[in-house]
Amino acid sequence: MRELIIGLDLGTTALKLALFDKKGAIIAVSTQEYSLLTPRTDHVEVAPHTYWQSFKAGLEDLRVKTQFKPEEIKALGFSAQGETLFFIDEDGNPLRNAIVWMDNRAQDEAEKLREKFSDEVCFKVTGQVSFEPCWPASKILWVKKNEPDVYAKTAKFLLIEDFFIFKMTGKFVSEGSLLTSTTYWDINTKKYWPEMLEYIGISDDQLPQVMESGEIVGKLNALVADELGLSPETVICTGALDQAAGAIGVGNVKEGGFSENIGAALAVCVPVSEATFDPNRNMPLHYFIKKDMYMVHTFTTGGMTLKWFRDVFAQTEKTMAELIDSDAYDLLSREASTIPPGSEGLTMLPHLTGSMAPDVNSKAKGVFYGFTLKHTRPHFVRAIMESIGYIIRRNIDALNNMGINVTELRSLGGGSKSAVWNQIKADITGKELITVGCEEAACLGAAILAGKAIGFFTSIDEACEKMVKIHTKFKPNPDNKKLYDAGYEQYKKLFKDLEELFEETY
Repeated sequence: MRELIIGLDLGTTALKLALFDKKGAIIAVSTQEYSLLTPRTDHVEVAPHTYWQSFKAGLEDLRVKTQFKPEEIKALGFSAQGETLFFIDEDGNPLRNAIVWMDNRAQDEAEKLREKFSDEVCFKVTGQVSFEPCWPASKILWVKKNEPDVYAKTAKFLLIEDFFIFKMTGKFVSEGSLLTSTTYWDINTKKYWPEMLEYIGISDDQLPQVMESGEIVGKLNALVADELGLSPETVICTGALDQAAGAIGVGNVKEGGFSENIGAALAVCVPVSEATFDPNRNMPLHYFIKKDMYMVHTFTTGGMTLKWFRDVFAQTEKTMAELIDSDAYDLLSREASTIPPGSEGLTMLPHLTGSMAPDVNSKAKGVFYGFTLKHTRPHFVRAIMESIGYIIRRNIDALNNMGINVTELRSLGGGSKSAVWNQIKADITGKELITVGCEEAACLGAAILAGKAIGFFTSIDEACEKMVKIHTKFKPNPDNKKLYDAGYEQYKKLFKDLEELFEETY
């Protein structure tokens, strides 16, 4: 009989389930998409039953694809979006739609928290550089003011992983990597922040028990097991924030590692052995998936820039890719490969929606600089790819200034599929870049945590050694160093020189 693990990735617009064996081989994947509800400007919600029904549909899809037997599923682990908040009554029922992480309604409440505590205190206590509307503490205050009946009836405030754990086991449990960005959890003590709880008017009893990632919560509730078509012996385990799970899924679990995920955003994850706070207060600090380890984690516009370029300027490639069952990004990568490193003087700032750490500027704009009559469309594609490489190098420089030495890069997400882009990133940073064989890194990370929890492996390190398979190593080409050093300096100077213009509104 097979021994299988489900890695469940609870994403923003889709839920993904992947079935793995003990060696990390992926048996099958199911993706279930759902729509976001936007009833008002800055409001983003999803009905709790939408998540649950999508999970059930995904399980059924896996069952059809693999014909798995219920007793073969030994454990389930989670990769979860952060900050999405659920309000649960004393009978365990949701009182309203979940407020999704990107919801921006609580701006006034974030400002009140800033006035009460200050962003400096926020950073020292929680690791988050400032109070923002998306953090759950701000959202709770908004509900307290605008939906007092919901606030008064709420017995438990849960994040999305917590909600699924409760649905499956009846237990209220969370873990540190997900709690870090609530701004009501103290990253130093690993306990809830008393002063914050008092200010927003809630108690410890209204929040879940805190466990480490990769620990057993309990077995699947018998009635729920029957509903899902799984065995009641299936073990439910704590998981991790999606970006932390992705880091595990590419084997980035030791100090010195650096994983970058180019999707809609460029996300960076860097494990550190102790709580390391950026003295410039630009780089957020999160709790990690190993006990008493932490993770410098930030993100900024990434793959979104190339997607924008594809959608606006590469319609022909999109159509062609559909006809030949290919990918428009592959065609664009081929174009970029025909252009020399440095894009012959063309430099881009890819900040289409502002810039995040370490160059924090919400008003930053996208810029192409230095193009002449000799520049063609492939130059612009390559310049976009190089701009993301420069952002990665900026993050590495900022980490060096914090005393964190990056030894290698690991790549995941859509951007990792482009060999051209991977080589660009290796050349710009001067670091070896590694890609892995599994495209579902977050699901694999969730499965690794569950496998460790139930004893398939003695540690996360051992689990990664057995389940993460290296695909390709990209070594930096020293012949390109001079060109990219010059391009990097131009990138930094361009950003600095345009800061005043960024303040102008159009």
